[in-house]
Amino acid sequence: MSNPSLLILPGDGIGPEVMAEVSKVIQWLGDKRGMKFDVSEDLVGGCAYDKHGVPLHDDTMAKAQEVDAVLLGAVGGPKYDNLDFSVKPERGLLRLRKEMDLFANLRPAQCFDALADFSSLKKDVVAGLDIMIVRELTSGVYFGEPRGIFEEGNERVGINTQRYTESEIDRVARSAFELAMKRNRKLCSMEKANVMESGILWREVVTEVGKDYPDVELSHMYADAGAMQLTRWPKQFDVIVTDNLFGDLLSDLAAMLTGSLGMLPSASLGSPMENGRPKALYEPVHGSAPDIAGQGKANPIACILSFAMALRYSFDAGNEAERLEQAVNAVLADGLRTADLLGEEGVQPVSTSEMGDAIVAKLEASL
Repeated sequence: MSNPSLLILPGDGIGPEVMAEVSKVIQWLGDKRGMKFDVSEDLVGGCAYDKHGVPLHDDTMAKAQEVDAVLLGAVGGPKYDNLDFSVKPERGLLRLRKEMDLFANLRPAQCFDALADFSSLKKDVVAGLDIMIVRELTSGVYFGEPRGIFEEGNERVGINTQRYTESEIDRVARSAFELAMKRNRKLCSMEKANVMESGILWREVVTEVGKDYPDVELSHMYADAGAMQLTRWPKQFDVIVTDNLFGDLLSDLAAMLTGSLGMLPSASLGSPMENGRPKALYEPVHGSAPDIAGQGKANPIACILSFAMALRYSFDAGNEAERLEQAVNAVLADGLRTADLLGEEGVQPVSTSEMGDAIVAKLEASL
């Protein structure tokens, strides 16, 4: 039986630095747990544009379609700000999501006990927080037509179209219900049915899908009210399902409840392949942070936890995923902090590589 395959796309900025720490974990799993991966590496984003003139080469796209999972670091940077929109680094990531048909974006917001004081909210509001936002990823206003900047009379007008089909809403809703069944059987759907026809359709379809999941408690909330409730009492939620635009906004808001974007992973899942596993792309929520690239200041935890999600959802290795998450928790409990998490008294500042080494040491101690 062949080893599971993994395509690594470190990307730009701090991407290569945080991905190097994931490689240490992959090496440890092979050496100590007998879990071998067929790992290949390629370019995406600005570095791909520098070499190929496009943010994602066709050959790389073909590889991504063939492997069991893709792990991506980050894309972009000020060097590429003046490029034509069609070849900006972010277009490489969007192409991966679109052509792999990764329609369900899973973004957990979990507050580790050691970081409860680091959130901008009161400790009792965020301590023990563990929610999951499921964001529709391949449709909605980011992809709808017509779109563009047009001349209208004597001025320009920018147009983006919010568009959803019943089938697009149905499949992401089912992903969210399935996830809720494995958690606390509680799902909140968020849209703007009070002012948007797409929101009305969203609510109707999610309600209809809910009839197939009678054990899941389904509620509906307007997305702006959801943002307010996330900052008031986030622990009222377990799984949230929402569209592409609102999911982008709400998941970033939820991310900051935990104290740092450097802590948060994500998974983008599509339809099952022949082996039954979903097509999948895993990436940290944070960006390329070009201002600290190459300085050893980046927090690798979000990228490492993204790999933990890959272990759970793509490689049927939930026990190893939990082992890795517990190692991260143990390192934080010991007071080790990268630059984004400094501010508390009595913590120990560490570099990107030192954080990765400490997590591998905790994995070793877990045996």
